[in-house]
Amino acid sequence: MSSNRALPPLKSLQAFRYAAQSLSFKLAAESLFVTQAAVSQQIKTLEQSLGVELFERQTRQVVLTSEGEYLFEYVKKAFALLEDGVKGVTEDPNPNTLVISSVPSFSSRWLVSRLGKFQAQEPDINLRLSPSVGLSTFTDSDLDLCIRLGRGKYAGLQSQFLLKEYLVLVCHPSLINTNEPVKAQLTNIPIITDTGPDVQHVWPVLQRFLDLYDMPMKSHLHVADSTSLVEALLSQQGLAMMRYGLVYELIEKGQLICPLPIYMKSQYDFYLVAPSPHFKYKKVKAFKQWIEREVTAVESSWTAYLKNNPDVEEVIV
Repeated sequence: MSSNRALPPLKSLQAFRYAAQSLSFKLAAESLFVTQAAVSQQIKTLEQSLGVELFERQTRQVVLTSEGEYLFEYVKKAFALLEDGVKGVTEDPNPNTLVISSVPSFSSRWLVSRLGKFQAQEPDINLRLSPSVGLSTFTDSDLDLCIRLGRGKYAGLQSQFLLKEYLVLVCHPSLINTNEPVKAQLTNIPIITDTGPDVQHVWPVLQRFLDLYDMPMKSHLHVADSTSLVEALLSQQGLAMMRYGLVYELIEKGQLICPLPIYMKSQYDFYLVAPSPHFKYKKVKAFKQWIEREVTAVESSWTAYLKNNPDVEEVIV
């Protein structure tokens, strides 16, 4: 149950903190850049406010009473928390180290191969990359920034849009004979399903779409990691719905093809996510500007794909 009792003045608590820490009103006064008499008065005000004595005044020193020792433990923690909060808003504790958590598939299939460009641009920044599906709360962590696939709503955190995602049906070109009707061939190609939440929801829709062509789906492989799924596609194991941003380079090189002229807008897009103050850090600003330039390659590729394949239609999820 909350209490309506007013807290003592913050000045008095601060004076008590330094006096209890040093067991000296004189040293507390020096730390606070005030007179010893001012510290003594603040302590007296605090004791009157609380109705207890916090110090035993001896001839040449002061000693905490049991009440003073008890209060000091709480005051010490409270001011430490306040200082950490203020520092988190106004200062970057590690200006030369940038710690990023990224979705593993995005990290391995796209980000890692490009980070050399960022490091060449910002040679004074040490970069640490941690692939992770979960979203950190950023408490008790040196994490600076997350790259996440989602809807952009994260409690207590700020998200900034990075990249739209689209889903395309892809397979290895060896599985399709371009001289034969594609429809009949697809019925004999296994479906590889991605069990991730960003793709799971598309399968019922795709099933209904394919049923319009009397094409039953048969699935023999379920993969939770998109990186492993790409390897399964490259090893000719079947068809899969994939995020375009993960496979566009493979499509451009002809290593994968889109056998059906369809796509779906993903319900999830990429966002940069962090506590609001982190976006003011110089190193985060530099990374944000860099990665926003880099992802334009994905956007340009998608625009070109639609232009070069005018018969492609969107299947509404």
